Amino acid sequence: MFNVGDRIVYPMHGAGVIVGIEQRNVSGIPEDYYIIKLTSGEMRVMIPVCNKDLVGLREIISKDEVDKVLEVLRNKDMEMSSNWNRRYRANLEKIKSGSIYDVAEVVSSLSLRDREKGLSTGERKMLENAKHILYSELALVENIDEEQVELLVEGCLN
Repeated sequence: MFNVGDRIVYPMHGAGVIVGIEQRNVSGIPEDYYIIKLTSGEMRVMIPVCNKDLVGLREIISKDEVDKVLEVLRNKDMEMSSNWNRRYRANLEKIKSGSIYDVAEVVSSLSLRDREKGLSTGERKMLENAKHILYSELALVENIDEEQVELLVEGCLN
């Protein structure tokens, strides 16, 4: 169970901080909810405590793991399907997994493909979403703003 103040990642949305745990009545049944303030913007989400594993909530990575993430970003030897549909589905599954390493792989592979051949509108949107998720977690871990994280990530990709 998470506590107020814990820094977490909500897959497909990014990193945030649990700012409260509230009980709400849904269909007359009381249920506890995590109130999460996502790091980018003013968005707050409510996640039922009993669904935390189902939606993939997890703690942010440790500072020691940041170098491993940056190494994934530097890797240029990734296998990618030439079929757009297969590549898109595989990348979507990686993002949904909630693993920062999988998200970093998506950022790295799509950035490389963008430089070499360009991206479709769907893949461009996916790349932006993956970058947002990656930046938000790294910013929380390193306690820096997302613009600084973007510079760090772009340095690894180039």
